[in-house]
Amino acid sequence: MTISGAWKRTARGAGLLGADGSISASIFAEMSALAARTGAINLGQGFPDEDGPAAVLDAARQAISDGVNQYPPGRGNPQLLEAIARHQQRFYGLTVDPGTEILVTAGATEALSATLLALLEPGDEVVTFEPFYDAYGGLVALAGGVHRTVRLRSPDFQPDLDELAAVVNDRTRIILINNPHNPTGTVFARETLELIVTLAHKHDALIVTDEVYEHLTFGVAHLPVATLAGARERTVTISSAGKTFSTTGWKIGWLSGPAAIVTAILAVKQFLTYVNGAPFQPATVVGLGLPDSYYAGIASDLQAKRDVLAGGLAAAGFTLTVPQGSYFIVADAAALGHADGVEFCRALPDLAGVVGIPITAFCLPEHKAEYASLVRFAFCKRVDVLEEAAARLARL
Repeated sequence: MTISGAWKRTARGAGLLGADGSISASIFAEMSALAARTGAINLGQGFPDEDGPAAVLDAARQAISDGVNQYPPGRGNPQLLEAIARHQQRFYGLTVDPGTEILVTAGATEALSATLLALLEPGDEVVTFEPFYDAYGGLVALAGGVHRTVRLRSPDFQPDLDELAAVVNDRTRIILINNPHNPTGTVFARETLELIVTLAHKHDALIVTDEVYEHLTFGVAHLPVATLAGARERTVTISSAGKTFSTTGWKIGWLSGPAAIVTAILAVKQFLTYVNGAPFQPATVVGLGLPDSYYAGIASDLQAKRDVLAGGLAAAGFTLTVPQGSYFIVADAAALGHADGVEFCRALPDLAGVVGIPITAFCLPEHKAEYASLVRFAFCKRVDVLEEAAARLARL
């Protein structure tokens, strides 16, 4: 029997479709299985190994006890919608209508999925930076879009603005950016974001900006695209509770944007999960209301963790790009004589008892050679785990 449907183009877009038509396991699944089998420290997948703030966890327990266990409203818990609006005003001076311009989703991934499915027609082009968060390729393909990229090059992973201007064209429907950027840890310069707004106006494109690491920047302030002149009326901003409150398994995300665009996205989102996470939504309200000291603390704590891991990688002889944001640091294994990052990552558990992810997992097939020796490591782990990983890597 032939199994037809959108799965094939989705798998192809995600780089998981083999030449024989079979679906291969992702490198993330392979590396996690390798870590489990060998007992290596898993710095491959980007999730914390510590719980989030007690007040947020307690609020979820209380919500369950209070019976908040049935479907919330389709747009989201009203208190959460209001809390997101207050958050945007508090941190960025953005005034957002909680009733019409915000939508709660099943994590940032559903926000991305619903947005692309709602706003793309078959053949529309989507421009991202490359390397790109691995979900982007699959989701663009699922929506019938054409994925175009602007490459970020080592060591600073900032885009060439002339190349960006050349790639965006009248077929571009969406410019999709991730800032701070996964996998490189780059925080994009204001001039880059302003050029994106200019290009969106020139070519009548929309901007979708994935800002899940908005509070995890080191020495630089996060600049939401929607705050820039001329951006708000054509920008969908996406974020989530998972990264900010170390609750990635709760899958509470949200998006904000102009009311008409949010309504269009809701028309699709309601047929994906409909709603989710009833008791976790009021808990996220508590998180969004935490004092400034909490938000400053999570960034400074993560920066210290970054520096622990960076020290171990540098001692091992890697060439590093020290990130300005996110959970991740990129190291070049070529400095150790390893030109193939995939094979190096497969060997690393035996060499050092540590697992990373090759950057080629975040690239189009035709561009993998340019990033062949680069490896991403996650530093959103306990300090003692990172210290042990650093010691193991230093012995390389």
